[in-house]
Amino acid sequence: MARTATPTTGWLLRGQDGRLTAYAPAENGLLRWTETRPGGPEWTGPERLVVPGLEPHLSLCRTERGYVYLFGVRSRVLDDGRTATDVVYATQFQPGRALTPWRSIGTPYGQDHDRAAQIGAPAAVVDKHGPNVFIRNAGGGVCGRRQDAKGVWGPWLDMKGSNVLDALCAAATEDGRAELLALSSETVQSWAQDEPGGQLKRVRNIPAKALSGTGSSVAGGAGRIAHFWRDAAESALHTHTHTGVEPGVPVSLGSYEDDGSGPVAAVRTTIDGHDCTVLAQRTASGLPAVAAYPTGDEEAGVFWSKTGEVCVGAPALALDANGRVVLAAFAPDGGLRVARQKDESGLALGRWVRV
Repeated sequence: MARTATPTTGWLLRGQDGRLTAYAPAENGLLRWTETRPGGPEWTGPERLVVPGLEPHLSLCRTERGYVYLFGVRSRVLDDGRTATDVVYATQFQPGRALTPWRSIGTPYGQDHDRAAQIGAPAAVVDKHGPNVFIRNAGGGVCGRRQDAKGVWGPWLDMKGSNVLDALCAAATEDGRAELLALSSETVQSWAQDEPGGQLKRVRNIPAKALSGTGSSVAGGAGRIAHFWRDAAESALHTHTHTGVEPGVPVSLGSYEDDGSGPVAAVRTTIDGHDCTVLAQRTASGLPAVAAYPTGDEEAGVFWSKTGEVCVGAPALALDANGRVVLAAFAPDGGLRVARQKDESGLALGRWVRV
């Protein structure tokens, strides 16, 4: 099963000094845009960072201190003509500064290049101790590797699972307890830590048929993670939060006259004194759309509002240094567009700016 460069939503992150940085995969590397000061509105970029052999899919995660880890897959042609595939990562400690050198953490298959070539794109999350990275393995299950509290990478572990589609997703609670979601053609599979930084354990399968490449996850408050995906039959958006050993029933977030595509971006914030989860998606017509609902009250449904111009991939959401919601999307020509929440009641966005 080949890797697919499915859209991701976690490409806009606030760094150690409060500035936002946007990242985009590019041929043999990536592009980076950075706010010139915390809260904007000016940006620098795009800056091209060359990483030979890096494939066009990135998974990013952020520590409490604002350090950003970037994970990807690198392919290299060896002297004997075979292709070596490995998972690589780099760290950005300060926005706008150079990344650390890219380091390889290999694959579960050692020197078996044929099986290594069959791994999926990585998904990464930071728990209480440090970064964790997960991949769909050559057999259609999931493997993971993690750093311990001393920063030492442990071995690749077989986490089981079956018939997993590409593009896993993960998130962690405020106290560092991680959960992982894997979509398959028949069920939604997931793993969770019983305690912050503990081992990820299988949770009972969620009875749902999901559309490949549509999963995303976000911390939902009260020690919970909200997972999202689209139904394979209707592309309708569903969400689910684990509340114990039983899988529970996913909640539909309602239909929309201009159905969305790809994964939904999500961020938790306070709107008019209420704890809310803000969502963003790319609609079928290509326009970004936003919605919000009271955190923990998914059954209330959502009402989408289109905004901006046609975009590609999936939009991203983040909170800037002033706590304002920032919505970002890529134009068809690769340019970055950004809209920032107005300093007024509600979730009103200001005008879109091309960076």
